Amino acid sequence: MKVSTVEEMHQLDRNAMEKYAIPGIILMENAGEAAYYVILNEFGVKNRRFLVFCGSGHNGGDGLVVARKIFSTGGDVHILCLSKPEKFDATVNFHFEMVKRAGIPFELVTEENLDEVGAYIEDSDAIIDAILGTGIKRNVEGKYREVIDMINDSDKPVFAIDIPSGINGNTGEVMGTAVFADFTITYGLPKLGNILYPGFDHCGKLYVTHISFPPKNYNTPDIKVETTRFYPLMVRESDTHKGTYGKVLFISGAAAYFGAPYFSAMSFLKAGGGLAYLATPRSVTPAIASKGNEIVFVPLKETADGTISIENLDFLVEFSRSVDMVVLGPGVSLNPETKELVRKITPLIEKPLLLDGDGLTAISGHVEILKERKAPTVLTPHPGEMSRLTGLTIDKIAEDKINILRDFTTRYGVITVLKGAHSLIGYPDGKIIINLSGNPGMATAGSGDVLTGTIAAMFTAHGFSFEDAVSMGVFFHGLAGDIAAAEIGEDGVVAGDILKFLPESLEFYRENYEEIVETNYWSIYII
Repeated sequence: MKVSTVEEMHQLDRNAMEKYAIPGIILMENAGEAAYYVILNEFGVKNRRFLVFCGSGHNGGDGLVVARKIFSTGGDVHILCLSKPEKFDATVNFHFEMVKRAGIPFELVTEENLDEVGAYIEDSDAIIDAILGTGIKRNVEGKYREVIDMINDSDKPVFAIDIPSGINGNTGEVMGTAVFADFTITYGLPKLGNILYPGFDHCGKLYVTHISFPPKNYNTPDIKVETTRFYPLMVRESDTHKGTYGKVLFISGAAAYFGAPYFSAMSFLKAGGGLAYLATPRSVTPAIASKGNEIVFVPLKETADGTISIENLDFLVEFSRSVDMVVLGPGVSLNPETKELVRKITPLIEKPLLLDGDGLTAISGHVEILKERKAPTVLTPHPGEMSRLTGLTIDKIAEDKINILRDFTTRYGVITVLKGAHSLIGYPDGKIIINLSGNPGMATAGSGDVLTGTIAAMFTAHGFSFEDAVSMGVFFHGLAGDIAAAEIGEDGVVAGDILKFLPESLEFYRENYEEIVETNYWSIYII
């Protein structure tokens, strides 16, 4: 599903009105109808008491429609408006007139009567947040902040209109304070702030309605951000062998770095891969082989520090020609000679390449070498590694991750997975995919190494294009982590658990494919 910026959604609204002749009052009516439908199905309406908080913008207008729908079907509803009705534009005022003529209680919240708001909240069964909408650009202050904090301090169910008030629609940032909703009904398309953290965490269960937009309007190629596109997994044929499911070379490991090479190579096999070659320092091989004897080892010459020596350069380039893909960097250390090897071999490998971990640190400051590569390339940095690659601070990246990621991927012609809560996958054509699987328990040592092998398996074993293999690999990595967390709890998840549940994640996906596609992995529900 496409995910829009606030500005892109404004353009879709204009298109709907100007190109498709859908009046704004109809769009607002449809928005309110959809929110009413969610309230009716999730909570019920008749003989329930609702408190609607609204502002003067179109978000508030949507709230007025919801109030009228609730009133018309036997609900007890009271509207508290935080802005003077004189500020309503013609579209909002159209719906306000119907509210007035229906006799629905409507009061203005001022500094003088702010103390009375708590009593209204206490007397309600549920709250509808239609205060600020997606256009907020500065921190919430004054009575708006006090009302939002009162909503959050209550134990009432909260339904947010379009986005919880206080969440930045483009970044998901909390602008001083923000409503924690149990349900959010967003319009046209999800906004970035609905999907990116911490905004996603404030939305609760997220519903989307296209408010009668024609599909051509909201499926426009001009919108470059979307959630994962799901594809069916192929069925493994009876008459196959290990070579059928891909051969991948993992250049990984160093003295005292046994986990990264093991998890990288084994995750490839556990995700369906056929043959994992692990090129690692000779002295490291026995320790990893004792645990991962399904891996084929390629012992390498090593430095005095027990890391991969640059003497292996020609051998590794030649070996890479015999495989389908190369993974370079997990746990290779920051030894200067090994870093030089990474920089020299990166443009020489003619097969698809995944760079991770210490390999990313090695090319930091030398990122231009990525432009020398002819075959597809994917980088999988966490925010710290992305900071080193771009020269920007972690905080700066967090403030504008979509645009920074897009600038990097288009500039260097690489696919980049910016790991984190709802990892982002950026592509050279400017497209960004937001992954919706995964959980906080996956923030553990070795988790990223499991990701590298999972991506490799999606490409070589499951037959996805390199572009799709990256996004599907990120999804399955998160899905395995979610299954692990469901089994043992988020606090206890380690990389070995994610690895263990990779086969189950594939089975789960096959069994629940239609529901996963329909709900974007139970994250977005379409009305």
